Amino acid sequence: MAKRGGFPGGGMPGNMANLMKQAQKMQRQMEEQAKEMETKEFTATAGGGAVEVTISGKREVLKVKLSEEAVDPDDIETLEDLIVAATNEALRKVDEESGAAMSKLTGGLGGMPGMF
Repeated sequence: MAKRGGFPGGGMPGNMANLMKQAQKMQRQMEEQAKEMETKEFTATAGGGAVEVTISGKREVLKVKLSEEAVDPDDIETLEDLIVAATNEALRKVDEESGAAMSKLTGGLGGMPGMF
């Protein structure tokens, strides 16, 4: 009687083994990319440069720089809005670069459950 199913030698087929190696390589590359992102700084401005915010790749605010013209004690709301706008723009830059780096690594495989 012929043996049905299974693989000779009980190991993984060649394609599955290659797929596992590729997944492990991709995981290492993603970890390296995450570490690299943590060391980067992203700066954005608002109000024509009146407010400048710098954040890290870890999404932590590192520095807020205000021009003298931005500091008007009679208009605190505008200054607050400019700080929020500059911070959000810097965060968008982090997301954009992080997404581009991940897309480059995964080659558009983002829909694989449990892997990414």
